[in-house]
Amino acid sequence: MYRQTTRALTVTVEPEFLAAHSQPDKGHYVWAYHVHIENHGQETVQLARRYWRIVDGAGQEQEVRGAGVVGEQPVLKPGQSFKYTSGTPLSIPGGFMTGSYEMINEEGDVFDIVIPAFSLDCPDQVTRLN
Repeated sequence: MYRQTTRALTVTVEPEFLAAHSQPDKGHYVWAYHVHIENHGQETVQLARRYWRIVDGAGQEQEVRGAGVVGEQPVLKPGQSFKYTSGTPLSIPGGFMTGSYEMINEEGDVFDIVIPAFSLDCPDQVTRLN
């Protein structure tokens, strides 16, 4: 599990390799990532936008930006949390993801919270360090 707190908002991510959806012989590897966002602060906030940076084990990067997450722009009052699951494919058996969520509070202030960098590991793959 990977965890990061920004402005009393904690983002926890747990990646999961999906062997049943992957086809290694065709260069197709799939991961789910389970995200839990907790509001430990005193202000109500809304998740407006997401930004993801996805890097495979060969260093190929892609960026994903968009409104909300999984079709939602959740509002989190103090003490509330939100969970969702999404996924990503890679053409090689490993990499990592990181990013941020753009949040808006009730006063209209916009700020980013950090999504911790997390590893996308294929359990059957042997990692060799140079």
